[in-house]
Parts: sequence; structure tokens; C-alpha cells
Amino acid sequence: MQEAIFRTLRRSLADQESIALATVVAGPGVGCQLLVWPGGQTLGDLGSPRLNQRASLYAEQLIPAQQSARQAFDSDRATVDVFFEVVAPPLKLVVVGAVHVAEHLIRLARELGFETVIVDPRAAFLSQERFAGASQRIGAWPQKALLQVGIDESTFVAVLSHDPKIDLPAIESALRSPARYIGVLGSKKSHKKRLSKLRDMGFSELDLKRLHAPIGLDLGGRRAVEIALAIAAQMVAVHHGRTGDPKDAR
Repeated sequence: MQEAIFRTLRRSLADQESIALATVVAGPGVGCQLLVWPGGQTLGDLGSPRLNQRASLYAEQLIPAQQSARQAFDSDRATVDVFFEVVAPPLKLVVVGAVHVAEHLIRLARELGFETVIVDPRAAFLSQERFAGASQRIGAWPQKALLQVGIDESTFVAVLSHDPKIDLPAIESALRSPARYIGVLGSKKSHKKRLSKLRDMGFSELDLKRLHAPIGLDLGGRRAVEIALAIAAQMVAVHHGRTGDPKDAR
């Protein structure tokens, strides 16, 4: 079984899949391992079906945030310590709309370790000079570009164009994906109109709650670089399972 786990883990790394490896590090069954995928599929055995189930549920909470952890479980009158190592592809930021804010956001995101992609159907805006730091520059409509990029649980999407013809298809595509974060630039008034259109397209209230709009933490800044900083700060908070409110850290 250990050999099968090693082969599968190596293949997942090559395919850039998100996965968690649970290993018993103290208690009965030291060394036993269990691979857990985001959907709950598993490979391996930690010693009992009940422990496998509890460990799987715990791992599924860690995978989206890409956080490793150690957790103790009570099992058959004994305590079992399990270390969860989350293996995931690099975080990816897809920015839709080659606006001034996007230039700063791409730069900040790179400093934070994100792979960065800038998308805009107006290819003339995607100059090398403006977006030299972007991993990809895609001059296409967002519904085609996001499909090309591939949106997964490690992907953050920031919709910044402020043009409904670009924004709405981008939001629709992002909501139909497992994107970790979807942020949308715009006032509360414009977002209210946008939500109405999205409801007409069949999205539920639960779907719409995934949207961070207006995008970014409320830092009070109005300059492009300050707005980009607010967006980057919110992305970091979401990545670590926080809201950005200091009360949540207590």
C-alpha cells in the first residue's frame, strides 16, 4: 500500500492536483498513511474505518486553504496523532480587465507567490511593458480565457474591467468553477444590478454569496495601488480562512 500511495502522490504532483497526505505520527498505527482528494476520495488506511472517515473530513477542510496541520483523534480508547501535509499547485490569480489597478495587483500577487494571468479581449491593453510580471497575457473574452487557463480550487479571480460586457461573462464563468475566490470591482449600486442579472441567469443566493463585492478590504484608499493592496490583503485573508476583521483573530 505504501508503494501505491507513493506512486499516486508522485502522479498527483506531476498533474498539479490538490491532495492531502495524512500520516499517523503518534499512537496506534504509527506510519500508516491515507491520501485524501478534495471530493473525499481516499487511498490507504490509518487503522480503522472511523479514523479514516474523520481524517478525510478534516483533510477536506485543509485542502482549499493549502494548510498543513497536526490533529489528535480519539480512536478505540487511544489517542492517535495525525499529521496532514497538503500538497497543491501554486496559487493562481486571474485578473480580468487590464486596468491601472491590475498592473499593481499583478505585481503584488507575484510578491505573494501567486502565478498571475491577465485577461482582456482588448489585446492592445496587454502590453509587455504594462504587464511584464504576468505569467500569461491572454487577449480573449473571459469565458474563453478562463476555460483556457483552467480554474481550480487554488485559483483566485479578480474581475476589474468595470465593463458589463466583460465583467458579467467573467463572473458567470468563475461562479461555474471551483475558484477559491471571486472578487468584483464596482459600487454597491452597480453590484445590486449585477446580482439581479445573475439571478436571471439561474444563480442561487448561495452562489452569489461567493462574490466579494465591492472587492477588497476596506482600507480607505482610493489610489490604484491602494485599491490593489486592499484586494491583495483580502486574497491573503481568504487563503488563510479569515475575513480580514481583527475580531476574527481573537
